[in-house]
Amino acid sequence: MMKSIRCAVVALMIMPAITAAQDFDVGLEAARAGDYATALREWRPLAEQGYAVAQYNLGYMYRNGQGVPQDYAEAIKWYRLAAEQGDTDAQYNLGNMYRNGQGVPQDYTEAVKWYRLAAENGEAWAQYNLGVSYFSGQGVPQDYAEAVKWYRLAAEQGEAVAQRNVGVMYYNGQGVQQDYVIAHMWLNVAAANGAENARAGRDLAASEMTSEAIAEAQKRARVCMESNYRDCD
Repeated sequence: MMKSIRCAVVALMIMPAITAAQDFDVGLEAARAGDYATALREWRPLAEQGYAVAQYNLGYMYRNGQGVPQDYAEAIKWYRLAAEQGDTDAQYNLGNMYRNGQGVPQDYTEAVKWYRLAAENGEAWAQYNLGVSYFSGQGVPQDYAEAVKWYRLAAEQGEAVAQRNVGVMYYNGQGVQQDYVIAHMWLNVAAANGAENARAGRDLAASEMTSEAIAEAQKRARVCMESNYRDCD
């Protein structure tokens, strides 16, 4: 999953010139209307002046061929400029491009570097992908406990696939002590949020549990969702 074109509510607050903000807004309205050529014309000067959100948006347009021929190398260039300024979405998308080998040779270690920066800034999909990296041992030594840590952070932000994976880890006892009640709870939450295969996993966990344990897991799932994933123990 790639992050898409962004507005600049925060960035515009720190732009020194009103005209820069106006130019950005013109580009944003053009992009929303599908006029990517105009968006590119408005955003390129801002990107060249160092505005991270404009750099990010140029990277996205080159990545997807919007207003320009698709050019992964050019996308990498602009994503990197924004990422080096701390733009979380650019960091995440740059990680994806290294993981997939788009515009650069495939490099799991470099992907993890950028995922970690975005994950530490709270980007849920970066947290999830960092969990996947630790689970599979791609770019980092395999470490199930670290995988659970990052899956859990994404799960607490409502990412259904991360919720499913936390449940699977508890079911299998990978990186955590095996616990069918917690596994059932997370898989039940993930199923409610539409995660593929979560329902089957929940029912598999239930086949190992007593009716009392299932009732406890279902209670915990309700509390977890009602608390917006703040109380999921």
